[in-house]
Amino acid sequence: MSKYVYAAVFTKEENGQYSVTFNDIKGCYTCGDNLEEAIEMAEDALALVLYEYEKEGKEIPKATDISEIKTGENEFVTYIACDTMEYRKMYNNKSVKKTLTIPEWLNEEALKSNINFSAVLQEALQEKLAIG
Repeated sequence: MSKYVYAAVFTKEENGQYSVTFNDIKGCYTCGDNLEEAIEMAEDALALVLYEYEKEGKEIPKATDISEIKTGENEFVTYIACDTMEYRKMYNNKSVKKTLTIPEWLNEEALKSNINFSAVLQEALQEKLAIG
């Protein structure tokens, strides 16, 4: 699963900035100079932390219902959504070399047609994995 929704607690600080914490995700917090920036940073922080959980095989915590979260003065709670697959595509896009084997006749035909092997493999993998 790559799409997640978690409740985030936004705290308006005295300087007008917003701090953001996720009670369900240990170590996931951020801030922004204004509300719009804080929301954007919260989406990014959530995707980053959950992506690391996925990479390390950690269990993804269950999301607490927003109605169960208590807020203090200058705080409010809202849902933040993220897609770790989209995050991977944006930030983990370095190329890796793969060695593969195909029949010689297929290689010759592909070379004659100026086929880009890397592009074909990427397209085939995305289709096979149902990701775009």
